[in-house]
Amino acid sequence: MLATTNAPVYRCSACQARQPLDFTGWECPACGGLMELDEPARFEPGHINPRDHTLWRYRHTFPLPAEVEPVTLGEGLTPLVPVTLDGRTVHFKLEFTNPTGSFKDRGMTVVLTAIRAIGVTAALEDSSGNAGASFAGYAARARVRASVYVPASASGPKLTQIAAYGADIHAVEGPRSNAAHAAQQAAAGGLYYASHVFNPLGLAGQATAAFEIWEQLGRVPEAVVLPVGNGTLLLGLHRGFKALVAAGLAQWLPRLVGVQALACAPLWAQYHHGPEGLAKVSEGATLAEGIRVFKPARAEAILAAIRESGGTLLAVEEPAIEEGRAELARLGLYAELTSAIVWEALKHVPGEAVAILTGGGLKNAG
Repeated sequence: MLATTNAPVYRCSACQARQPLDFTGWECPACGGLMELDEPARFEPGHINPRDHTLWRYRHTFPLPAEVEPVTLGEGLTPLVPVTLDGRTVHFKLEFTNPTGSFKDRGMTVVLTAIRAIGVTAALEDSSGNAGASFAGYAARARVRASVYVPASASGPKLTQIAAYGADIHAVEGPRSNAAHAAQQAAAGGLYYASHVFNPLGLAGQATAAFEIWEQLGRVPEAVVLPVGNGTLLLGLHRGFKALVAAGLAQWLPRLVGVQALACAPLWAQYHHGPEGLAKVSEGATLAEGIRVFKPARAEAILAAIRESGGTLLAVEEPAIEEGRAELARLGLYAELTSAIVWEALKHVPGEAVAILTGGGLKNAG
């Protein structure tokens, strides 16, 4: 077990109270606010480990002590595949090549590393599928007992994957939000809540996607297009690209373009219509189950990041999601339906773009 340290790692977004790495809560004990990382990422290219072919090559950007042993399955350094579309080049970032099949591995490798380092032996998570599978896989690697709360409607292959890692599955009837509520009730009993939404350590891992894009392209692109539900990948990209700008390695923040399903598009509604826009949308069923999130906990931070980058939010109707998966597959890119939502959005994003394919097609094949 890692010796405890009083160095602050977390900071409350509301009252600014700080907590060290061995803090085991999931919200501010003083005011109930969201916890954030206390410091921005600091990127130094000279500190990249060129012999490490995982995202741990950027470990100097993580708020973890140097002596911590990573809990890793070889995540990161995912391919960036160029495709010519309508006379321009779009690069697809294949996050489904991560070990458990989705981008969630970027955050989980950092979170589970911290969990093991501070001596936690059991933890829980809630998820529509991908985060649960990632959590279960990395918990198995860390020898941490895992419990995962999922919507009863989650895709069968995702549930099979979670169970295969040995996690306890708690299926919750109703929308995705019910699973989150059930997990938070369980966490109130004292079990460590390794939430990919509420535990901000995951954002440090998600930031590595920005560093990889910069290394792979040799620059930052004009825009990055990605599905957005709880928005952790978007916030991680924002954190990473800001670190590159601060280091003098990029002259601008790429426009961050978040894509939601019109059936459940609360961020899109707020971005374009203000708070009253929520009255225009609902937590409707969608093929893009991975982003069926009606009340993103970090909504304000997501909207602020998009505005700072000069980006936008787009909403896609259901037929275009299926069409997107079919078109991507004809290019050799078999993505899950949640990821395929970027296809339609790309038609509305000018200039050089990187599109993130967050999960693989086998996640909801059938």
